[in-house]
Amino acid sequence: MSKILVTGGAGFIGSHIVDRYLDLGHEVVIIDNLVTGKRENVNPKARFYEVDICNKKAVDNVFSKEKPHILNHHAAQMDVRKSVADPIYDAQANIIGLLNLLESGINNGLKKIIFASSGGVVYGDAEQLPTREDYEPKHPLSPYGVAKLTSEHYLYFYYKNYRLPYVALRYANVYGPRQNPHGEAGVVAIFSQKLLDQKQPIINGDGLQTRDYVYVGDVVNANVLAMEKDISGAFNIGTGEETNVNEIYNLLVKLTSTNFPETHGPAKPGEQKRSCLDTKLAKKILDWQPKVKLEEGLAETVDFFKKS
Repeated sequence: MSKILVTGGAGFIGSHIVDRYLDLGHEVVIIDNLVTGKRENVNPKARFYEVDICNKKAVDNVFSKEKPHILNHHAAQMDVRKSVADPIYDAQANIIGLLNLLESGINNGLKKIIFASSGGVVYGDAEQLPTREDYEPKHPLSPYGVAKLTSEHYLYFYYKNYRLPYVALRYANVYGPRQNPHGEAGVVAIFSQKLLDQKQPIINGDGLQTRDYVYVGDVVNANVLAMEKDISGAFNIGTGEETNVNEIYNLLVKLTSTNFPETHGPAKPGEQKRSCLDTKLAKKILDWQPKVKLEEGLAETVDFFKKS
């Protein structure tokens, strides 16, 4: 069994990964600054450090004390619009934060890193849909996307120079229980909470913008396989299927037994029109493929918000 350090382990995706790693018998350490993560998401079987990854000294202290075998890095500034408004803050959290972890890791015997990248922003407005990992040119449309792509380049540098293997998982639009319904990200969570609160959700623009929606449980499975397999590289984690926002909205109206009509507001400037990921490489190399169908995953999500 391995000792795994999960950054962002109090967050939406990270906390689910922590739970699964613990269920499999691994020892888990969590770093989270609780800016967006929630203390109630922290599994009591894990050791928890309330640490910001931008604090190099604090990161060094955790690594020197715990000496993890594997780093699973999910801590991030993940608000695309905030990254546009404050690119310096975004770079400090998403690039300098990663470098702090990598430097501490190579000085304390780290054996592998699993990195939460983003297929939704790394490719930009790709002409090839579904988009493959080797698609060029990659032109991210936000500082957040630039930081994710830059992080992958740094991971390759550490792999080549320090023999530190890495798996970058380029997520599609992840949804599911524990997602924050009050932030900018996560239309499924936002719509679910509003409908259950009997409030009218607003669809940005015409609602025809598409995304590839992947259930958090399938994402967790990818993180388990990435840990277990002796590989390095980047892999798309999605479904290969496009769903537009209006379709998501109408499915959630049905699942919440509400009757709020589609209501549209102004489009958000700079928003991608379409995004969809080709996942053949993940199936071939990771032996991973999504198992949860969209309506099933949405039902699980709505059920969570009903109980929370």
